[in-house]
This record gives sequence, C-alpha cells and structure tokens, in this order.
Amino acid sequence: MTEFRTVGGTCANRGCLPSKNLIDAARLVYDAAHPRYPGLSAVRMPVNWGELVAQKDDIIQEYRAHKYESLLDDPDHIQIVSGQARLVSDHEVEVQRTDGVRRLVGEQFLIATGSTPDIPHVPGLSDVPYLTSDLLSAADDPWRTELREQPRSLLILGGGYIALELGQMFARFGTKVTLVTRGKSILPGHESEIAAALTEILQEEGLRIVTGAQVCSVEQAGEGVTLSMQRHGGQQSYTAEKLLIATGRRPNTRELGLEQAGVGVDATGAVRVDRTLRTSVAHIWAAGDVIGRETGSQMATPVGAHDGKIAVHNALAGEPLREVDHTVIPRTIFTDPQVAVVGLTDEEAVAAGIACNCNTIPLSVVPRAGAIRDTRGVIKMVLDGSTRRVVGVSMLGTNASEVIHEAAMALRFGATTEDFIDLIHVYPTMAEALKLVAISFTKDVNRLSCCAS
Repeated sequence: MTEFRTVGGTCANRGCLPSKNLIDAARLVYDAAHPRYPGLSAVRMPVNWGELVAQKDDIIQEYRAHKYESLLDDPDHIQIVSGQARLVSDHEVEVQRTDGVRRLVGEQFLIATGSTPDIPHVPGLSDVPYLTSDLLSAADDPWRTELREQPRSLLILGGGYIALELGQMFARFGTKVTLVTRGKSILPGHESEIAAALTEILQEEGLRIVTGAQVCSVEQAGEGVTLSMQRHGGQQSYTAEKLLIATGRRPNTRELGLEQAGVGVDATGAVRVDRTLRTSVAHIWAAGDVIGRETGSQMATPVGAHDGKIAVHNALAGEPLREVDHTVIPRTIFTDPQVAVVGLTDEEAVAAGIACNCNTIPLSVVPRAGAIRDTRGVIKMVLDGSTRRVVGVSMLGTNASEVIHEAAMALRFGATTEDFIDLIHVYPTMAEALKLVAISFTKDVNRLSCCAS
C-alpha cells in the first residue's frame, strides 16, 4: 500500500470521526442553553476550543492506532510505503519519498485514493487564506490545516452537507456564521420539503443563509475576508474573520499517472469502472470516492469499504466475479435534527419514468417526537404508484440516521406501504414515522390513536 498523508485517510483523520465528535459536543452546548422541557433552566456552558481540539485529537489517534496501524503489525503480509505514488506503466508505480524514489511492481492494482475538497474558480481566492473541510485534521497531519482557534465569525461558501454540518456546529459554539450558496435553496438534490424545513431550523438558531448568490470575488479585509456577490440583480458583500470553502469534493486522480497506464477517467476526473470495479485496464481496479458517480456510486465511507472488498475479491480470487449494486445506499447529514435519505426523491422517480405517488407528514404526529418535546422535521415517502412499492424515503428529524436503515432494508427487498403498516414497531420510537407516513397515503394520521393503523 502507498500513503501520501496519514494512515486512515480522510474519514478517520479529517472527516467523519472528528466532525461527528465535535458536532455532538456542540449539541450538548446548544441543548444546555435551550432546554426543551419546562422546569429545566438554561445553562451557558463555557467553550474551551483548545481542549475540545485536544480531546478530538486523542480520539483520532486512539482510533487510528486500533483500527489502522494495528493491522500493520505483520510486515510480511501488509506494508505501507509513504510518499506520493504515480503510475509509470500498467504494472509499475513510482513513489516519491523523502529519501528518494522507490519503484513498486505488481500483478494487480487497486486505486483507492479517495477525494479532496473541490475548490471553485473565484477571483481573488488564491490570494486570501481560506479553510476547507480539512480544518478538522488531526494534529499530527503533516499538512497542518487545522483551525487551532475558534473564529468569531465565519463565511461558508456552499450549501451541501459539509457546509451545513460545520456551519451549525460553529454557530452552536458561538461563532457568527453566514452561509452563501448559488442554489435556490440549501441541499441541492434533496427533497424540497426537507431543505425548506432545515433552512427554517438553522435560521432560528441564528445562521444567516444567503441563497441564489453568484460570487464575484474574494479579498482580504483587514484581518478578515470579504465575499462579494451578485444577488437578485444587485451587489452584496459579507465580511468575516474566516472563510470556509465547502463546495463539494472531487476524485483524487490528478498526478496519478493514470494516462501512463491507460486508465480512463470521466469528465469529473473519476476513474471509469464497470460493475465489477474493473477499470479500462484488466488488472487495475478502483473503489471508493475515486470512482465518483460511476455505476451509480456515491462518495461515502461505507460505500468505499463495501466496494473495496468486492474489488479485492475480483482481483485476487478470480471467477466468479462479484458485481456492485448501488441502488440502495442510505446516507445521513449530521445536522441537528439529522437528514437521512435512501432511494429516489420525487423528482428522481419521475425522471426514471416511475408513475410515483408521494406524501409528506410532519414529525409532530409521531408520538415519540411529542414525548421528548422535539417535533422538528418531516418525513416523505415516494411510491411506485402502480405497485405501492416504496422507492424512496427522506427524513429530517431526531435519530433519522438510525431510522433510515429500516427504510433501506425495505427498499432492498421491495417492500410496499402495507409491509411498513403491518410491521409491529416499538412504541414510542422515531421509527414509527415510517409506519405513519405509509398510513398517510390512505388515512388522516392526525386522527389516529397511538399505535392505531
């Protein structure tokens, strides 16, 4: 194996693990200051950013040692060569190391170089300091891109999951956050009901959300940064202490020498693969973020882990070759409340030629939500109108990341609304939202007693 940065990759060092650690810390701060229950007094918890970063680094180091570095104890079977790797032919790789160049030769190859923040072309951006999602990197990351002090104010360019997760997190810690996106709303590609409800929640928490913005330039403004834009036919500008670029991610394929080996890429730079994850070269395979949307894949850690096993099986075990199936991939945005989706949206179902039937209900009808005094959010179900088979579910609400797995299993096995209705759900749980939205196609769920169907 070759590794250019830190063992464990983006997820463990800069992405999922550190962000979810700090996001939950921010939730504790917010909940203490905004108790939902009468009889509980608000408490302003002081935030020590340095100590938060230190405990986050401790967790990353412990996790990396246990889940990654411990697997390298047998050098006869697994070796890591540190440095920048580049294909020089279809069977050779050169690794640029601090002590020179090392050449590796192999019979089978797996490209799993992941993705990196995609930086837009904005006039002036190259001349000002800015942050990316790597700001949560571990302290021993050689790139040292981490934000070591909490900013008083933060401009975020982007309206997707990274922008929303980090934006709410910083706002809850006390940073004044302005989120700017060129889209008509946040969360492009998601159900409009979900985006609208989450926008309202975030705005109530104090985030300023600027949509429909065409960014014109970025410039230094004293010790801060100013973002200038065209919006609604006029010129607007916003200034903050720090700027975070969260406009998406791109596959890590630049400077890999793919052309030297004859490996094809698509227009986004993603490695082209078939359903066995074989590239245009028979003995070279690819998996994870580096394949982008190929074969309907999505950039997500569990997808890469799942596909990596299939690629390795096909490379080393031979026939019969296994194929990937990316039709059911549950995914979550860890805002509070969470956004979780699986399958098709209303718009995607129509585009696929499905005569769909859709319905959305507020979580206020879910007994569990009322019991814990957190009725924020909605759930939407998309059906194939002719068969009543469920083809998509989107939820904004407490514990949505857990609830969505029931929906994912249902989609995998072709469940209908009646399957959701007939399944006995634990009462009271947020998972009952699935049963209630299924019932809502034929009954008024506002006029049901608890557990009734």
